[in-house]
Amino acid sequence: MTIKGALFDFSGTLFRIEPVAAWLRAVLDARGTETDPATFELLVRELTAAGALPGGPPPERVPSALAAAWADRDRTALRHREAYTGLARQVDLPEPELYDALYERHMSPEAWQPYPDAAEVLGGLRRAGVGIGVVSNIGWDLRPVFRAHGLDELVDVYVLSYEHGVSKPDPGLFRTACAGLGHAPADVVMVGDDRRADGGAAALGCEVRFVDHLPVEERPGGLRALGLAEQAARGHGS
Repeated sequence: MTIKGALFDFSGTLFRIEPVAAWLRAVLDARGTETDPATFELLVRELTAAGALPGGPPPERVPSALAAAWADRDRTALRHREAYTGLARQVDLPEPELYDALYERHMSPEAWQPYPDAAEVLGGLRRAGVGIGVVSNIGWDLRPVFRAHGLDELVDVYVLSYEHGVSKPDPGLFRTACAGLGHAPADVVMVGDDRRADGGAAALGCEVRFVDHLPVEERPGGLRALGLAEQAARGHGS
């Protein structure tokens, strides 16, 4: 396969969200809210179990009252906020304003860290003449995260589920991304960490490759190991 286009998932593939403890600490500190160590650790455990951090650990259970919002969370910005603030409200936080503050924090560039090899791999693909797209199930605009971390200039197309009202694995998102790059799906590779959601690209004829959704420090070279830039360079040089 000669790679002409490459699509990447966002969370768990190119970037990783901060841990729940860091997420909560950042919001508490910003608001000047004090908690004793035991209470802080309890809140971290409860928020983790609730699955309140988007991009973090999934909820152990979704309350029936949130089932509809959860099912549609990536299709509209309103549903995304409703689902995740609703999950957070299962936890008794010290101040009612903290629920929205936590949601706002997770959308900030400071809450996200690119994987160590993300810039290297995207840059190598760009030098090989490969078009690059980001296809994400998400309820908010992630472009500022890419700009803040210096990766926006390496991305040609963003296809975000909430902007199209459809989420992966629906092939419609991948079709839109391939069209945006101007390449047939057979010439495009999709890289993600979710075999169900990201694997939906295979229905169009894209090759799909996977990385493990691990903390940044535990996956220093997962993207590099796929050999995409090298394969693209060989194909374009032949």
